[in-house]
Amino acid sequence: MRKLTLAALLALSLCFAGSQAAFAQGAKATSPPEFARRMEHLKLGGWVWAPDVSPAGPILVYVDLSRQIGVVYRNGLRIAATTVSSGKAGHATPTGVFTILQKDAKHRSSTYNNAPMPYQQRLTWDGVALHAGGLPGYPESHGCVHLPYGFARELFAITRIGVTVVVEGDAQRHVRTSDNSLLAPFDPQGKPLDQAPLNGEQYRWNPQRAPSGPLSIIVSKLDQRVVVLRNGVEIGRSAAQVNDDDPGSHVITLINREGKPRWVYVGLPGHGEDEGREVDEAVANRLRVPRPFYEKVKAQLVPGTTILVTNSRVSEGPLQHLTVIDAVMPKP
Repeated sequence: MRKLTLAALLALSLCFAGSQAAFAQGAKATSPPEFARRMEHLKLGGWVWAPDVSPAGPILVYVDLSRQIGVVYRNGLRIAATTVSSGKAGHATPTGVFTILQKDAKHRSSTYNNAPMPYQQRLTWDGVALHAGGLPGYPESHGCVHLPYGFARELFAITRIGVTVVVEGDAQRHVRTSDNSLLAPFDPQGKPLDQAPLNGEQYRWNPQRAPSGPLSIIVSKLDQRVVVLRNGVEIGRSAAQVNDDDPGSHVITLINREGKPRWVYVGLPGHGEDEGREVDEAVANRLRVPRPFYEKVKAQLVPGTTILVTNSRVSEGPLQHLTVIDAVMPKP
């Protein structure tokens, strides 16, 4: 039997101690007001679960590294929130728009002494995942997002492979955006990915790179770019004109409302008043993209499609200022 080091034993004891404490602090809510009230008063290891607020629809997970909070949305509405612990200095949790690649309720680490990682949901093939783990009140993982044990179990039960997970912020400096790219830097074999710039093109469209899967769109205000991901793989990139001086981030999701597709805001931490509000024409007019690119993206939209509007970069290197020719404003 393999012997564990003292450090490993301490790490395991902290993991389970934190998990049990977190489980004890879990709470259920049955209405939006009750959920909002409980979410505003989360303590270390605390979490709240309110599935009846939105019983069905596409799921989105948002992790705010700056506040060390995770929020779950279903059909654009918050149904769960939790405290988290992300990567410590030197092992920072990558920011980005990810999809759940693998689920394993009884996973064990292949790197850290076979340590248990209950209810693991893999985000990258190089080792970043959501899973139950220690919650000391500050970032202390090796890159994963630690969740309370009970919350991790509840989340595992309602997600599927392909669910979108957005990770934003800066755990060390506590700002809402960072200079890091929002694009996952590794392929399924764990090899680093090169982010190809447009090189003077208006847009690029390669849907064959990922023929199926959930669609995620990043609108980078800083880079004036739009990047389209399907199943976590980049299939399109375009120059854009983004006329928005709001320094914050917003997430918009496509849902069915009264039998019709509607773009609605997701109420991110700090933007709870946005929750469920439809995107109006004035907001849509802030974005212009080439008409052919818009038509190609529009043809792929389905309920559950997510748009992240952010000041973070999308990893093109030195910014190329391009004039968007024959631009069209997306319809809300």
